Amino acid sequence: MTKTTRVYDTADGEDGIRFLVDRLWPKGIGKDKSKVDTWLKDVAPITELRRWFGHDPTKWSEFRRRYFSELRANPNGWRPIVEAVREGAVTLLYGVNGQTHDNAVALREFLRAHLARAK
Repeated sequence: MTKTTRVYDTADGEDGIRFLVDRLWPKGIGKDKSKVDTWLKDVAPITELRRWFGHDPTKWSEFRRRYFSELRANPNGWRPIVEAVREGAVTLLYGVNGQTHDNAVALREFLRAHLARAK
């Protein structure tokens, strides 16, 4: 099971391993209180793509295409997540407030497709 949630939300007993998948550490939350198991900033979109996208829903399709291309070129960035998923529950954490168009959502989609092909 893989789910996404904000890093600011209370950790859930069913979260499993919690990966922060943003390039920047979220504002206002200390690393000691974050309940982040691993920070995988290299799995986040490159700065230029992140800034271009700006969480604009009209750019979502193109963002996903570009981000998936980045992910395919960097399997070492997301491999720890795949390994953790094979062992149990995983939560992908992000910092943006109230977004359905976020890199964590796109990453979850990418990983689910990868795992489905690997079966």
